[in-house]
Amino acid sequence: MATIRFFAAAAEAAAVDAATLDIATIGDLRTRLTVRYGAEFERVLGRCSLLVNGTRATDDAVPLSDSDTVDVLPPFAGG
Repeated sequence: MATIRFFAAAAEAAAVDAATLDIATIGDLRTRLTVRYGAEFERVLGRCSLLVNGTRATDDAVPLSDSDTVDVLPPFAGG
């Protein structure tokens, strides 16, 4: 199962810091997270970057394996 880590607004919307899921692709991940965590999480997820083992995943077809870690990162502001 892939490890999913949530940060900032994503963690707040999901009400968890991490989860494990048996998923095949980034697209599957988006669907499963939306079903599991609801409409508010879906709204936040739409603004998030997804990093697979530290590399940004922009294509829903990116495959995932049991050893992968996916970080769900909302935009950060600062200066």
